[in-house]
Amino acid sequence: MDKFPLKGSREAAAEGNNYITAYQTVMKKSNGHSIGAGDGDHPLAPHSKQSYTAAATTSLTANTDDEDMIDITPRSSPGDLIGSSSGYHRETVTESDTERDFAPNQRAMHHHHQHQHVPTHSAFGDPMDGALSFYGSSEVHDEIPGIGQYEDFHTIDWQRDIARDRMRHRYIVKKRQDSLWDLIKGAIDAGSGWLCVLLVGIAAGCVAGMVDIGASWMSDLKHGICPTAFWFNREQCCYPDKQSVFEEGNCSMWKTWPEIFGLNRTGTGPNIVSYILYILWALLFASLSASLVRMFAPYACGSGIPEIKTILSGFIIRGYLGKWTLLIKSVGLMLSVSAGLTLGKEGPMVHIASCIGNIFSHLFPKYGRNEAKKREILSAASAAGVSVAFGAPIGGVLFSLEEVSYYFPLKTLWRSFFCALIAAFVLRSLTPFGNEHSVLFFVEYNKPWIFFELIPFVFLGIMGGVIGTFFIKANLWWCRYRKFSKLGQYPVSEVLFVTLVTAIICYPNPFTRMNMNELIFLLVSKCSSGDSNPLCDYKRMNISTGTSFIEVTEPGPGVYRSIWLLVLTFVLKLALTIFTFGIKVPSGLFIPSLLLGAIMGRIVGIGVEQFAYSYPNIWFFTGECADSNLITPGLYAVVGAAAVLGGVTRMTVSLVVIMFELTGGVRYIVPLMAAAMASKWVGDALGRQGIYDAHIALNGYPFLDSKEEFAHTTLAADVMQPKRNETLNVITQDSMTVEDVENLLKETEHNGYPVVVSRENQYLVGFVLRRDLNLAIGNAKRLIEGINSNSIVLFTSTTPTQNLGPPPLKLKKILDMAPITVTDQTPMETVVDMFRKLGLRQTLVTHNGRLLGVITKKDVLRHVKQMDNEDPNTVLFN
Repeated sequence: MDKFPLKGSREAAAEGNNYITAYQTVMKKSNGHSIGAGDGDHPLAPHSKQSYTAAATTSLTANTDDEDMIDITPRSSPGDLIGSSSGYHRETVTESDTERDFAPNQRAMHHHHQHQHVPTHSAFGDPMDGALSFYGSSEVHDEIPGIGQYEDFHTIDWQRDIARDRMRHRYIVKKRQDSLWDLIKGAIDAGSGWLCVLLVGIAAGCVAGMVDIGASWMSDLKHGICPTAFWFNREQCCYPDKQSVFEEGNCSMWKTWPEIFGLNRTGTGPNIVSYILYILWALLFASLSASLVRMFAPYACGSGIPEIKTILSGFIIRGYLGKWTLLIKSVGLMLSVSAGLTLGKEGPMVHIASCIGNIFSHLFPKYGRNEAKKREILSAASAAGVSVAFGAPIGGVLFSLEEVSYYFPLKTLWRSFFCALIAAFVLRSLTPFGNEHSVLFFVEYNKPWIFFELIPFVFLGIMGGVIGTFFIKANLWWCRYRKFSKLGQYPVSEVLFVTLVTAIICYPNPFTRMNMNELIFLLVSKCSSGDSNPLCDYKRMNISTGTSFIEVTEPGPGVYRSIWLLVLTFVLKLALTIFTFGIKVPSGLFIPSLLLGAIMGRIVGIGVEQFAYSYPNIWFFTGECADSNLITPGLYAVVGAAAVLGGVTRMTVSLVVIMFELTGGVRYIVPLMAAAMASKWVGDALGRQGIYDAHIALNGYPFLDSKEEFAHTTLAADVMQPKRNETLNVITQDSMTVEDVENLLKETEHNGYPVVVSRENQYLVGFVLRRDLNLAIGNAKRLIEGINSNSIVLFTSTTPTQNLGPPPLKLKKILDMAPITVTDQTPMETVVDMFRKLGLRQTLVTHNGRLLGVITKKDVLRHVKQMDNEDPNTVLFN
C-alpha cells in the first residue's frame, strides 16, 4: 500500500468497503410468475448514499468475516458516474411484481415514466425505480448517478457484468427488427469494440512516439546541444555524417557544453565542466519528475504492470488509469529516463496504453459502463503498450495473454492483435528509432549457430535465472524496508539521492554514461572492420588451413579493457536497479534487465569466440569454421538479455517472440527458447514469484493467480466464516422487525447477510446486502406512512394473513435469490477454481440445504497464503 495511501478517515475508507457480491438470475416463484432475483434498487432508494454511511464501520484491513464483498446493486456516490456499469432490464411477461411494493406517493413521483416497449424487470430494479434501461432505450433516464459503480479498492463481479452485457446484447438484437434506426444502432454497437481499439492503437502510437523523441532529446541535453537546430538530438544532429556514439568528437555540428562556454572539447577543465553539468541536468530532470508525480498523480510512479495485472483480474483502483495519470506518467517518464536513472520506459508504456484504453472506453457505453467488458479493451491496450515499446506487435499480444490478462476470450485476442498492429504502424510512421527498421535493436548478422553453442546458451539461461532471482529478492527487501521505515515518507529526497549517486558513479565510465538503449545496441551489434567501438578492437589475420584461408580475429587491448569496464558496469547497474525500481518516478524494468543480460552475454560470447580461436581443431568445431569464424559475440548478448529478462519476469513464449521481433533475428529462435526455458526453470526453483507477482503480494492486492495450482486437501468447512462454534449472523425471511434488523446492522460489520427461513430452520433463502438494507429501511421510514421500528421485514411474496400491527416492509426486491453455494465437504481446490474461473466475490456454505457460513475472496487468499507458510495478514484489500 505504499504506492496507494488511502485518503481520508477510517470511516471514509470504510464507506468503500461496504459491498458484497451476488449472482443475479431470474427465478420462478411458486405461483409460476417470473421474478428478478435480487432486484438491487429499492423503489425508495435516495439519490445519495448519505443515509447508510453511518452504519458503515468496517475498515479496509479490519475483520475478515464478510467485509471483503462488494455490492451487486448499482448505486454509488453521485460524482462517480464515469466508468459505471449500467443496469439493463430483464424481460418478463407481467408487470405485477414491478409495482407491487410501491406506495401511492411513489407511483406519483414516477408517473412520467412510460412502460410501453421497455422490459419491466431489471437485474437491479424496476425502470420506475430510477434504474438505467438498456443502452439505446431513451424512455427511461438515469436518475441516480453512479448506478453499477464499484467502490475503490474492491473487486468486480465478473458473472454479473458478463450476464448483464448478454442481456443488453439480446435486447439490441431484438430491437433491430423494429426500425431502421435500431438496425443502425445495432450495427454501431457491434463495431464499437473494433473502433475503440483502433482509437486506442492510434493514440498509443502517437504518445509513444512523443515519449521516445522527448526522452532521446533530453538525454542528449545532459551532454550538449545542436546549435543549428536545438530540437535535434545528437544522432539527428550528426546524421549527415553517420557518426556513431564513439565518433562524437568528429561531429562538428554537435556542441558539448564546454564548447558552448568557449572551452575546448577535451581536457581536464572541460571534463570537469561536463561532469558538473551532467549531474545538474540529471538532478533537474529527476526532481521535476518526482515533484510532478507527487503533486498531480501519485499513481504515475513505478512500472505499473503489477497494478495493471491486478486491475485486469477485476480489482478497482480509482484514478490509476485516469487522465492525470496518463499525462504525468508520459511527461515524468521522459524526465526520469533523461535523468540517467537505471530504468527503462518500456514497462510504463503498458500503463500509458492502458490509461488510453480506459479513457477511450468511456466513449462507448458498452465498455465504459461495464467493468468486465472494459477489461477486454484494457487487455488490447496492454498489448499495444508492448508493441510500441519494442516495435513487437505479436510479442505484445502474447505478453498480454501470458503475463497480464486474467480474462482473455478469443475476440479479445483478435482485437489485441489489431490494436497492436495499428499502434506499431503509427509508431513506425513517426520513426522514433531513427533508422529504417521498426525494431529497437536491429541485428545485421545472419550466420548460423552451431550445435555446440547450445551449451553456452543454456549456461546463459541458468545465469539469467540466478541473477533474476537475486534481483527480485534484493529489490523486495529494499521495497519492504522503504515501506515500513521513515524513508517512505521522503519520496522526492530519495529520488534526488539515488539520482545524485547514479550520476556521480556513472559519468566516469563511458559504458554507464551513455544511454542504456545505445549500450545494448553496441553489445548486440556485429563487429566489422573499421569499427570505432572498443569492443571491436580485434587484430584480423588470415590463416591457411592447407586448402584455403580463413579469417580469424585476435582481441586487442581495447577488448580486454572493455571487458573490465563491462564487468564494472554490470555490478553498478545491478546495484542501482535494485535501489531504483520502486522509487516514486515512472520506471520500467525491461531495459535494465536486457542490459544486464546483454553485458553478461557479450562477455561469455567473447570467451567462446576466443576458445574457438585458440582450439579450432577440436572435434565439435571441425568443419564448422571452414569459411569464417562463426562465433558471434553479439548473438550471445541477445540470448543473455532474454535470459535475464526471463529470470526477472518469468516470461517464456512472449519473451522469445519479443526478442526476435526486437532484434530481427528470426534465425535464432531455438537459442532464445533454450535460454528462456533454462532461465524460468532455474528461477522457479530458486523463487516462486516473478518480480510483478512479488510486488502484487507486497502491496496486498487480492490477486488469485490462475497459473498456480492449489495442491492442499482442505475442505470448505475449514475456511468458511464463522467457524462451527461461532455465531452466524443471519436475517429471517418473515419474523424480524425493522428494529431487529437495525440492531443487527449496528452490532455487526458484515457487508451482507444470508436470509434464512427461520432461526430454528436455517434453510437458505437468499443473500441481502448491508448497503441495500440501510437504504431501504431509511427511506421507508421517511417516505412510507406507517412504517416504524415494529414493522415486520418481509423477504417473501406473501403477506401475513393476520397483521394487527403496523404495515410490513417488503424487501424481496433487494434479495439475491441465487447466490453461489457449495457444501461444507467441497474440496478447497474446487472452491479456489470457482473463484478463479467464475470471478466470484463470495460463496455460501451449506449442509443438506442448511446454511453454515460464508467464504469470501479474502478468506481464500489468506488460506492459500497460510497453506504456503506465508503471512495471511498481508492480504489487505477485498
